[in-house]
Amino acid sequence: MANFKLTVSDIKGKSITKELKEGDANPLMGLVIGAETDAAIVGLAGKLKITGGSDKSGVPMRGDLHGMARKRVLLSKGIGLQDTERGLRKRKLIRGNTVSDEIFQVNCKYDGEIKDEAPPAETEAAAEDVPKKEAKKE
Repeated sequence: MANFKLTVSDIKGKSITKELKEGDANPLMGLVIGAETDAAIVGLAGKLKITGGSDKSGVPMRGDLHGMARKRVLLSKGIGLQDTERGLRKRKLIRGNTVSDEIFQVNCKYDGEIKDEAPPAETEAAAEDVPKKEAKKE
């Protein structure tokens, strides 16, 4: 079964990472880059738009390569190629635009704003319970 690390970024630039296990990951299977899905799978209200991802080897997904397969493609610019010099083309290993069970990380864009989580109450209570050092009596 598929396990994904889902990286969700909001409109303000904040991002969170959630790990989706077998049953929760099924709604993402078969979606392509640019497709929208419900954000309830990560506990948010709204829509998620898939913007990319990579497999366990770090091979990036590319939107203009259809399917799930890994292919060696001649690239001149874009995802999967760092700019080196003008006119240079390189053959690089790229994965297709469809989410499959071989994908490890999926990048998404959230249409709302991600709320900050409150600090756990346990850490505040533990700080108060620490006894203060008593002054030495002479």
